[in-house]
Amino acid sequence: MENLVNKIKETYAAFSTDASLQIEKSNKAAGARARKASLELEKMLKEFRKVSLEQSKK
Repeated sequence: MENLVNKIKETYAAFSTDASLQIEKSNKAAGARARKASLELEKMLKEFRKVSLEQSKK
């Protein structure tokens, strides 16, 4: 679970950086990277929810 949380943090940091570049400098490539990172985050957060529920049952 710790590994998953670290991956989520890293992906969110990349998302945040790219989203800021898109907003501040109208960087289209950064926008595409931010959208891709958001999809990855969605998958990881769903996985986190599963793992968290399993651990809370123990």
